[in-house]
Amino acid sequence: MGNIVDVTSTSWDEEVMKSTDPVMVDFWAEWCGPCKMIAPTIEELAQEYSGQLKVCKLNTDDNPDISSQYQIMGIPSLLFFKNGAVIDKVVGAASKKQFKDKIDAVLSQS
Repeated sequence: MGNIVDVTSTSWDEEVMKSTDPVMVDFWAEWCGPCKMIAPTIEELAQEYSGQLKVCKLNTDDNPDISSQYQIMGIPSLLFFKNGAVIDKVVGAASKKQFKDKIDAVLSQS
């Protein structure tokens, strides 16, 4: 997980809200099968978009305050942030192409 930042309630503001780069946050949990299924894809995307997009993971069981703040009802949920605001999201396991399409759309917004 070299290119992925594990965020917690404590580091949330610093890593996500104050980031100058767009941020993709993967909301996941240890017991979630689909979360484990997409984990390798998330790692690949973190490498492919290194320098353009910050990729973070947040464990919903360990950080319920953040999860409820963003009304995360199902996981995996991926939220895309720009300048501290949610600009897009993907709920559920998706294909790498679907994730790439979302990321490219986020990066094309200036």
